Amino acid sequence: MGKDEIAYLGSDTVYEGKLTFKGTVRIEGKYSGEIQSDGTLNVGKDAQVDGTLEVGELLLSGHFSGEITAKRRVVVYSSGVLEGILQTPNLLTEEGGVIDGQITMKNPGKAKSPAGMKQS
Repeated sequence: MGKDEIAYLGSDTVYEGKLTFKGTVRIEGKYSGEIQSDGTLNVGKDAQVDGTLEVGELLLSGHFSGEITAKRRVVVYSSGVLEGILQTPNLLTEEGGVIDGQITMKNPGKAKSPAGMKQS
């Protein structure tokens, strides 16, 4: 699958296991397991995803439960529900989006304190 290609797991899909991909994958059905990619995972409004994610970017409109590490960003849309542990440098939550769990925001490669601030 090329970088700009999109894979789609439809609403009647139930999948368990490990998924690796390049580019973008959109899940509309149920998925349980591990997902690894530098690409974008798009979880549709009626989707249910449980497991461990290591992705470049997560766009969440459905329900996710588990552990997420996102290298670039996570967007939780108004219909999205995230339950679990999240680590990402950038997080956007629309009004109505739900996050229930632990959030760690670290920006790799950036200084630990803002420029000009003295550390004690």
